[in-house]
Amino acid sequence: MKIVAQNRKAYHDYFIEETLEAGMVLTGTEVKSLRDAKANLMDSYVLIKDNEVFLFNCHISPYTHGNIMNHDPVRTRKLLLHKKELMKLQAKAAQKGYSVIPLKIYFKDGRAKAEIGLAKGKKQYEKRETIKKKEADREIERAMKSR
Repeated sequence: MKIVAQNRKAYHDYFIEETLEAGMVLTGTEVKSLRDAKANLMDSYVLIKDNEVFLFNCHISPYTHGNIMNHDPVRTRKLLLHKKELMKLQAKAAQKGYSVIPLKIYFKDGRAKAEIGLAKGKKQYEKRETIKKKEADREIERAMKSR
């Protein structure tokens, strides 16, 4: 599994409660650009419209060796899910405070996949608590290593 892009800020800003793997509908130059790891998930989001899932605002740079038929870098991309997964995700995302965000894009068995997560936003004090906990864990790890 080759990870192309990760949304690290998502883990800082949200509690990720559930993750799903979705296929992506891409053009040829987008796939080639993804293989060069030219993607950015910053400020991207997922919406469910008419029982279809779409990835918005994901930036995949134009392919460097492409011609005039190159793709639009921030076009809307369709994500592929099984119907049961879609219905389950749609029901949970409809609850107040929940949203669906992309976590990473990767290749699995030669196919581009997107990992999406059902997320609940963190408050500012919860973000600070998370940072304090990570720092404490690092200190414990250093102390154990030095022994």
